[in-house]
Amino acid sequence: MIIILKIIFLLGFLILIHEGGHFLIAKFCKIKVNQFSIGFGPKLISKKIGETNYELRLVPLGGFVNLEGEDNNSNDINSFNNAKTWKKIAVISAGALVNIAFGVLLYFAVVAVRYGIMTGSSLGDSISYSFTIVIKLFQNIFQGIIQLFTGGLGINDMMGPVGISAMVSKTTGIVEFLFLLSIISISLGITNLLPLIPLDGGKIVLIIIEKIRKKPLKKETEAKIQAVGFLFLMFFSIIVTFNDVLKLF
Repeated sequence: MIIILKIIFLLGFLILIHEGGHFLIAKFCKIKVNQFSIGFGPKLISKKIGETNYELRLVPLGGFVNLEGEDNNSNDINSFNNAKTWKKIAVISAGALVNIAFGVLLYFAVVAVRYGIMTGSSLGDSISYSFTIVIKLFQNIFQGIIQLFTGGLGINDMMGPVGISAMVSKTTGIVEFLFLLSIISISLGITNLLPLIPLDGGKIVLIIIEKIRKKPLKKETEAKIQAVGFLFLMFFSIIVTFNDVLKLF
């Protein structure tokens, strides 16, 4: 039961701050938010405050922010489709950037505190050491991304929700859990910024293409691109999940 709660907390929390990033920046940019939902499936709680309907759904493995004019052409002056390009990019990238920022700060803090306690070092030395470790972490992550696109990493080296759940179940203390939480948060953020549809990075590419063309893509064309990207992502996710399950035996 404790393992299940740890997994739900980890995934639910990272989703919450990710969608919260989209939501807050949209509000800051005065873009109308129709829905802010945590989870998928049947609604457990639903409350409308102002223009936004806040929802908690049954399955805590996802979430979404529904923006006015994101999926259709809206005439509302505060719609997403009528917003300036920089505002669109800011809103779309906000979720991933929040995940990265949170993960870095948490990882930095845990390393600094742990190093200080174990070695009796001063605060300055602990911060300096933590800064070095964070840089190495990012070097390893980006090296992994490069290997992914150059063939250095195979499908067996990747991990999906099942694999993540297995890792969470093996954590034995709060420090180990916080380390895992920070690394997954950073990885989630960076992955979401990859220029692949339907990830946030892919959406940003479409926004930039629209800016270069000086006219928006037809919603039908954009929907088809999103659908193809989604199918590819689902197929890829199924393969990764299948490999995760095989690794459990």
